[in-house]
Amino acid sequence: MTADTRIPCIGSAHWDVIGHAGIVMTAGSDVPGRIARHPGGVALNIAKALVRFGMTPTLLTAIGEDDEGERLISFASGIGIDTTCVYRTAELPTDSYMAIEASNGLIAAIADAHSLEAAGDRILRPLADGRLGSAVAPFSGPITLDGNLTVALLAKMATSPLFERADLRVVPASPGKAERLAPLLDMPNATIYVNVEEAGILCGSRFDDAREAAHALLDIGANRALVTNGEHAVADGSRTGVIVADPPTANVTRVTGAGDTFLAAHVAAEFAGAPPKEALDEALRAASDHVSGGMAS
Repeated sequence: MTADTRIPCIGSAHWDVIGHAGIVMTAGSDVPGRIARHPGGVALNIAKALVRFGMTPTLLTAIGEDDEGERLISFASGIGIDTTCVYRTAELPTDSYMAIEASNGLIAAIADAHSLEAAGDRILRPLADGRLGSAVAPFSGPITLDGNLTVALLAKMATSPLFERADLRVVPASPGKAERLAPLLDMPNATIYVNVEEAGILCGSRFDDAREAAHALLDIGANRALVTNGEHAVADGSRTGVIVADPPTANVTRVTGAGDTFLAAHVAAEFAGAPPKEALDEALRAASDHVSGGMAS
C-alpha cells in the first residue's frame, strides 16, 4: 500500500455537533454531559480513516464557500485528504449534523444534507471530466459511496458507465436512508455495508443475526454484503459463501463514525491483499478502537 493510493469518497462532509452522556438515556432525558463539534459526514469520516490506514482519499462532495466550509476544507486538506475535486459554491451553505449519544448508544440524530442533495450530480464531475476518469476510461479502483445522495442520483449512478469498472463500496449513512441503496443492490461490482436493521429495511424483513441478514441480501440480488450487529457477530456474505466473525469486547465511549471506520479499515485491508477473514478481523479491530476512543476522530 502506498500513500498516493487514490480512493474517491462520495457523499456527505459537514460539521458534527455531538452531545455525549456517560449514562443510559431515553427519549426526553435531560442530563449533564459533554458537547463537541468536529468535522464529520460519512464520506469525510471514511476519508479520515483511510488517511490513517495509509491511503489518499479524494473527497467528492458539496461544501459551501462560507466560513464553515473554509474551515472544513482547511481541516481535510491539512490531514492529507485531497479536496481539489470538491464542488464549491456560494449558493449553498455547508451542511451539518447533530446527534445525542449515551452509554446505551445513539439516542437521536438529525443530518442536514440539503446542500449535498441540491448539488446533485455536479459532485461527480471529476469522474467524468478526466480528473479521475471519464465515460470511455472510467475510474477502476475502489470508490466509497454513502446514501446521503438522492434516490434519483443513486439510481442514475447504478447504470452509469462512470462506475462500471469501480470496486464500489456502499454504506447507507443511517437506517432512515437504507432504502435509497435499493438501485445499487444488483450492481455486480458493489459491496454493501449495512447493520442488521438496515438489512431488514432493504429486505422488508427482520433478522435475528448478521448471518441471516447477509444471506437474505444475497437472495435479493446483492453481489456482496457486510452486515454488522453491534457487539454481536458480523457477517461477510458473497457468492462464495458467508464468513462470520466476532467483534472484540469494547468499552463504548462514542458510536458516531464507527461504521465509517469499519468500512475504511476493511477497504484498506483488502486493498493491501488481506484475505476476507483477515480483512474482516482488521475492520472489527479498527471499529472497536474507534468506539473505545483509542483512534483519533
